[in-house]
Amino acid sequence: MRYRILTLNNISARGLERLPRERYEIAADIERPDAILVRSSDMHKTAIADSVRAVGRAGAGVNNIPVAELSKRGIPVFNSPGANANAVKELVLAGLFLAARNICPAWSFSRSLSGDDHAIDKAVEEGKKKFVGFEMPGRTLGVVGLGAIGVEVANSAHALGMKVLGYDPQITVQRAWQLSSNVEQALSLDDLFARSDAVTVHVPLNDQTKRLVNESRLKLMKKTGIILNFARAAIVDDAAVVAALDAGRLHAYVCDFPNNVLKDHAKVVTLPHLGASTGEAEENCAVMVADQVRDFLENGNIRNSVNYPEAVLPRAPNTTRLVIANSNVPNMVGQISTCLAAAKINIAELLNKSRGEYAYTLVDAEGTIGDDLLTRIGAIDGILSARIV
Repeated sequence: MRYRILTLNNISARGLERLPRERYEIAADIERPDAILVRSSDMHKTAIADSVRAVGRAGAGVNNIPVAELSKRGIPVFNSPGANANAVKELVLAGLFLAARNICPAWSFSRSLSGDDHAIDKAVEEGKKKFVGFEMPGRTLGVVGLGAIGVEVANSAHALGMKVLGYDPQITVQRAWQLSSNVEQALSLDDLFARSDAVTVHVPLNDQTKRLVNESRLKLMKKTGIILNFARAAIVDDAAVVAALDAGRLHAYVCDFPNNVLKDHAKVVTLPHLGASTGEAEENCAVMVADQVRDFLENGNIRNSVNYPEAVLPRAPNTTRLVIANSNVPNMVGQISTCLAAAKINIAELLNKSRGEYAYTLVDAEGTIGDDLLTRIGAIDGILSARIV
């Protein structure tokens, strides 16, 4: 079978090389694609063909993708968590140093100097006291969110001699194993803010995390406190941060999201969304998501989907694989099995996983599943998509 891939952005060539051209047709204007690869393009404004089986985001955030709509159609949305973790971590640490040493205002001061070298030397000696900063060892960094990026930031901050507090009620076993044992668990978000010299956020944007950094939590911080936001803009209440900076209750805010409230403020450093903007990160994300989309199209396996459960089943020899996405309601597997049994088809292997209101089933069947049988299975109430791979 030959697959058709639509690209909505420039995807790293190294990632596209993972899709062999003898089996994959890839273009930015392809019709009736089997899958879509995207980076930052706003898919909320894009008509998504009924031929689409999967969407792959070469990055972590999926706010530009209509995940809820695709979920109802049985379409997994893949992302690449961790592929850009090192790039973001390095920028977070750079932001921490920029704020702690007042580097941006000091640079602006130096660029504003005029006169001969003697006059500049004199102005430097008189002006440098305005930019006295502080060092990292002994300071406390609070890390909100201990996913791939948060864990790297926490471990690196500890290596710099910082005390590190972490907060993530949903930390996975995998990330917990990667986290340094020296990272201390904060009892709550308020506890973390109250005890930290700097706070960095690494959580997705949702109803629970919107304005997570707000007026009440900023009031808990020290006057020398620093906020770092390289996750999503709305996680921080910009108005509350500016008010805290203006009142002298916060030292600095460093983020990746310029706007008219922040970009000209003397105590704010705004960068143009550079978190994952390295050649290495773009390649890593593209490779990771291309591999995941290929495995899904060719084998039905799901890894790193934001809307469907992890489901990986080694293929049984000499079988036909049936791939089904369905609503997470009782007796779905029973109805699928009944259809196969009525057609005198035995099940060699079966995997059923659920996640919230959706479920996913892989069946390796002994025998051929014809179009009529596939249509009958697809017509079961609650089946969102069904195909043979």
